[in-house]
Amino acid sequence: MDLSLFLVAGAGISLLLFLVMALRVPAFLALLITSLCVGLLSGLQPEQVIDSVKTGMGGTLGFVAIVVGLGAILGQILESSGGIERIADSLIGTFGPEKTQWSLGLTGFIVAIPVFFDVAFIILAPLLYGLANRSGRSLLYYAIPLLAGLAITHSFIPPTPGPIAVAELINADLGWVILFGTLTGIPAMIIAGPWFGQYIAKRIFIEVPEAHRSQAMESSGPSPSFVWVASIILLPLLLIMLATTAPFVLDDTSTLLSAIRFLGHPFVALTIATIFALLIAHKKCDLSTESLLKIANKGLEPAGVVILITGAGGAFKQVLIDSGVGQMLASVFIEAQFSVFILGFLIAAITRIAQGSATVAMITGAGLMAPILQLQPISAPSLGLLVIAISSGATILSHVNDSGFWLVSRYLGMSEKNTLQTWTVMTTLISLIGLASCLLISLFL
Repeated sequence: MDLSLFLVAGAGISLLLFLVMALRVPAFLALLITSLCVGLLSGLQPEQVIDSVKTGMGGTLGFVAIVVGLGAILGQILESSGGIERIADSLIGTFGPEKTQWSLGLTGFIVAIPVFFDVAFIILAPLLYGLANRSGRSLLYYAIPLLAGLAITHSFIPPTPGPIAVAELINADLGWVILFGTLTGIPAMIIAGPWFGQYIAKRIFIEVPEAHRSQAMESSGPSPSFVWVASIILLPLLLIMLATTAPFVLDDTSTLLSAIRFLGHPFVALTIATIFALLIAHKKCDLSTESLLKIANKGLEPAGVVILITGAGGAFKQVLIDSGVGQMLASVFIEAQFSVFILGFLIAAITRIAQGSATVAMITGAGLMAPILQLQPISAPSLGLLVIAISSGATILSHVNDSGFWLVSRYLGMSEKNTLQTWTVMTTLISLIGLASCLLISLFL
């Protein structure tokens, strides 16, 4: 083992954490600085370092920028048209008052597919206030299931940015990611959502914040039906899944297979869904073309940050590969016969606990795993499962260095102690159940 490369790897990870945690440098800039430093310290010529950064960033953004951009527009259309509230109202009405927790978990699970976690939570928070006001129960009884559903889909199921970025960095097929994200996410949602929510609500009573104690949700205009909204959300997922499974039943030379692969490519599937959403919003919600243009532009604003961070993660991965640092780390872990699923989980978990951002943790985990996978290739299904293992690690132990911690704390009116007892425990349950599910599924691959 080359000791100097091992020290460079340790210094690179330490520098990244120091920049993000101590100096509060934006994640995009921190990843870029770390990439340049690792390249130079490993012995690459300055021109080679620049080329690695360009190659890594360009190669990653060619896929991620399009998928995340389309997903952001789609989510903004559903938010602005009232589609998110429609999903929540329909599911709660269908399940009935006795199973409200389950309907909220399912609502979060579906809604977070096209909408960013924080946006979805802010939109649906008034629903939680209204339910708690009417029932007199602890706000946690309703909030934990919803938060569990939102957090799981946000981390496990494309086209949310985290799993998209990880899948691109380790070359995983999104169809397998969607399949395994759903299989691992459902038990995690049940245990960390309704079950844990019911348990913790009996022990910690959280009142509705005073400003919202008489608040009720009001409809601001026409909104699409549940069927239309659900169709828009599920359409790209079904097309991507179909493209993944079709080769198992159709001949490689089949024209039908070529058509399915084209329609099921994430670019095409999300484009179709976005066009579909624009048409429905225009026809069913009376939104003008000018309004839809503003909505689409608004949706792209938060996506820009995610795209840049992911691109910098791609640059970091490429520098690790070109410098030989990644291969050195890969050799160490391969000789130790470490499970790739546990290794990916641990790298992401340590990064998450240290610096707070789930996205940075996912990208760091995927960037360090990519060189290992070059020396120890695994099957396409296993790559999809590895995405979920890394995402599980990046979900663990959300605490005071995570913006999500403070968002939940303030919207639910909880102290830091109560937030640690509820939200932090919930994210850790999701993480550990996700890993356990991945290890169980891996036995059959």
